[in-house]
Amino acid sequence: MKAYFYDTKIGIITIREDDGKITGVHFGENGQGCEMEETPVICDAIRQLEEYFSGKRKTFDLPLSPQGTDFQQKVWKALQEVPYGKTASYKDIAVRVGNAKACRAAGMANNRNPIAIIIPCHRIVGSSGKLVGYAGGLNIKEELLKLERLHS
Repeated sequence: MKAYFYDTKIGIITIREDDGKITGVHFGENGQGCEMEETPVICDAIRQLEEYFSGKRKTFDLPLSPQGTDFQQKVWKALQEVPYGKTASYKDIAVRVGNAKACRAAGMANNRNPIAIIIPCHRIVGSSGKLVGYAGGLNIKEELLKLERLHS
């Protein structure tokens, strides 16, 4: 597994790759157990992230390989269906994966999303519309949502 970290407009981000696929986008320097190398797919990922941060990119076109349970995979796929500039609730995601009562489980899967921003877990809010937990902190979640509203 390879990783490389970058200083971006929202802070340091570590991008992980294995076998030509993105396996992680994390906040901070998080390269433990990885060989530090700026591979072509990592370079493509940071290029697309910088385009996203500047408002020029609304969708990502990268090979992804998030590692998780079948349920987590379903939730992460549903997250990718939430349009740029929009939000959805944990209940919306639970309904999309076929179990309206699995709001808490959908929230836990959202929390374990290994590929932040690219798999847009920042677009998920509480049922009241209030911003709730985010690995990068609520200030970054708010900044990402504000950026998307501005460029929608």
